[in-house]
Amino acid sequence: MDSRPLPRTPFSASVVGLGTWQLGADWGEVSEPDAMAVLEASAEAGVTFYDTADVYGDGRSEQLVGRFVHAHPDAGFTVATKIGRRMDQVPANYVEPHLRSWLDRSRTNLGVDTIDLVQLHCPPSEVIDDDATYDVLDRLVDEGVITAYGVSVETCAQALSAIVRPGVASVQIILNAFRMKPLDEVLPAARAAGVGIVARVPLASGLLTGKYDLDTTFAEDDHRTYNRDGSAFDVGETFSGVDYATGVEAAQEFSALVSSSGLDVTPAQAAIAWVWQQPGVSSVIPGARNVDQARANAAAGQVGELPAAFVDGVRDLYDRRLREQAHGRW
Repeated sequence: MDSRPLPRTPFSASVVGLGTWQLGADWGEVSEPDAMAVLEASAEAGVTFYDTADVYGDGRSEQLVGRFVHAHPDAGFTVATKIGRRMDQVPANYVEPHLRSWLDRSRTNLGVDTIDLVQLHCPPSEVIDDDATYDVLDRLVDEGVITAYGVSVETCAQALSAIVRPGVASVQIILNAFRMKPLDEVLPAARAAGVGIVARVPLASGLLTGKYDLDTTFAEDDHRTYNRDGSAFDVGETFSGVDYATGVEAAQEFSALVSSSGLDVTPAQAAIAWVWQQPGVSSVIPGARNVDQARANAAAGQVGELPAAFVDGVRDLYDRRLREQAHGRW
């Protein structure tokens, strides 16, 4: 699979990476052997970019990723983690002592002295807009605590605020066939500024696999059960903020479009390929709970250029079924 440089860093990233939220928590239980098997299968399929966070399983995901990377010292992996959600989401908590404490914990979990890429984990807008935030992050780079930094965001306005900062290497944002607003301004601005885009939730929490129907149920500890109303965190992280019934119907249309376009891929692979083929995307980070998913997701990184009729059909589906729900909210 192709890799792309991560701007403003010495690293590169496979066009399809691996998000490891599933390996920590919030998607149902994944055993440690199964988690390590997912990581191994992804690497064998060409994945070199791994995204985690200090709150995924209270550090479990970081620990698993760290052990895996250390077992492959010459593989050229790049690891990005996220910090900031171990405390209440108020600007007063995003101060230097807390950032240092969170990073020390992540360095221990990952087993490294210097973290490749750290991203603030969807902080309040005031944090993203504050000069002091970047002053601290620049000091941490100078001290060798981190090599580079970025911001994971919920909204396009937050992304645009971060992109103009000269030290920001990457912005992580939800981008998929059901959440297209970043195409309007965020991706063009990132390209112009030389900032990487890490696209998350490419399958809209699994909707775009086409495997769910109105009777599908999820485990009680799966955010697709407990966060549909946004009571635990931003509702846009669950099914991309689209109500479940509408999402199921739109996903069925998406699957039919894949078939009618003559694509020899699954709906999930088409959805992932659609994301990484957007100009300006550095890497897309689908998650996987088992080896088969990891391999299938990585294979989407080798899909050829999607036909124009399919791309136009995806846009038409979004405009007809999803724009009204999603476009104005994030």
